[in-house]
Amino acid sequence: MINFENLSFQLVDVLLVLAFCGHIAWTVKASSQCKQALSREIRPHSVAITEFGAVGDGVTLNTKAFQNAIFYLNSFSDKGGAKLFVPAGRWLTGSFDLISHLTLWLDKDAVILGSDNPDDWPVVDPLPSYGRGVELPGGRHRSLIYGRNLTDVIITGDNGTIDGQGSVWWNWFKRKTLDYTRPHLVELMNSTGVVISNLTFLNSPFWTIHPVYCSHVIVQNVTILAPLDSPNTDGINPDSSNGVCIEDCYISTGDDLIAIKSGWDEYGISFARPSTNIIIRRLIGHNRNGSGIAIGSEMSGGVSEVYAENLYFFDSSTAITIKTARGRGGYVRNIYILNVTLVGVDTAIRFDSTFSPHPDDFYDPNALPVIERITIKDVVGNNIKVAGLLKGIEGDTFHHVCLLNIALTVTSGSPWNCSYIQGYSAMVSPETCEPLKESIYPNHSSDCYHLSNHLRSSGNQNEGSWLHSW
Repeated sequence: MINFENLSFQLVDVLLVLAFCGHIAWTVKASSQCKQALSREIRPHSVAITEFGAVGDGVTLNTKAFQNAIFYLNSFSDKGGAKLFVPAGRWLTGSFDLISHLTLWLDKDAVILGSDNPDDWPVVDPLPSYGRGVELPGGRHRSLIYGRNLTDVIITGDNGTIDGQGSVWWNWFKRKTLDYTRPHLVELMNSTGVVISNLTFLNSPFWTIHPVYCSHVIVQNVTILAPLDSPNTDGINPDSSNGVCIEDCYISTGDDLIAIKSGWDEYGISFARPSTNIIIRRLIGHNRNGSGIAIGSEMSGGVSEVYAENLYFFDSSTAITIKTARGRGGYVRNIYILNVTLVGVDTAIRFDSTFSPHPDDFYDPNALPVIERITIKDVVGNNIKVAGLLKGIEGDTFHHVCLLNIALTVTSGSPWNCSYIQGYSAMVSPETCEPLKESIYPNHSSDCYHLSNHLRSSGNQNEGSWLHSW
């Protein structure tokens, strides 16, 4: 048995765990949504970036080479698609666009490096569901790898690396010298049939992987790393997207490991595109300033049908968070999280209803979020400071919050702090707060999402044992 208190993770150990941990079925729907990524899918046409004059010395700027190669490959998009091969080397580049029916393949020792010149990251319009840049009014810098209105896009390789070299952006952010919102490392918009797999992502200037207004997205077997003090370097942020599967990932960043979003205040309400059918499985990681899994705070288009299982968070600020505020509107409902192991986490479960940055003064302060049917089940934790900070909004109680089979070793004398919360619990230690003390069984299982007979997991309550058996 592992001594969790003395646990020290090495990346190679994590990757071995991810390689050997077994597949756990959920439902037929989940299995079809999370098909194994065909990262070696054969494309009938293939070129190497060197054929377009690229130089992998880490100094030569190769933006034109990437743009010209993809322009050439576009002629094959209706002929079975094409592959752009990036061989071993350090390939410095600015932002470039992908196309449909393309595989971007990085060799084992290939590193795509983001330029440290902001002019190499063009400024584009803000997202309509945000109304402005997330950090500053106006536009935003385009991501390093970008695409919109695409179908059948694969970004993969033999564990090659995409490095945003984000430290210059973090310094500009901290000094408040930015003119526009920082760029993501990878952003795909209005796209379907997206696979991102078998790669390492380093040092994103802002959020790392951002599928927005997308459907049928798979992110598998990726490692995402950024310094723990790097600002807002979220790992994977599904945003107003449907049918997203995230599996077998290790993430260590300066903010949320995974953050599910759907637009900001009146812009998200008006755009009205929710994030739904999100599956997260076998996620390991840590942070010091964010959460393992967060929903929000920009959730004004709604978030629903989120299923997360087999999660391990260590030395982290918060494990599971729902972030919202007056003026957000929208909803978070039908969330099911199970088989979670925590070691050295400040707060296990947090509902933050005061996450109040707004895009402008035109939001409706009377637009209250609906938070309901949140089930968290089978959680164990050691060296936890606080079990739960669960705070709804006065006049807007969060309903049907259900906690089942939770055992935490808590160092605080006040393990739970709850307000404007309604729900049920069973087998929770330390004993939960008064608004959740009514037992789930026998009368309230149908009020708890996923605990009635529909969408019942085909596994058993010991699915999390894959982690304890190292």
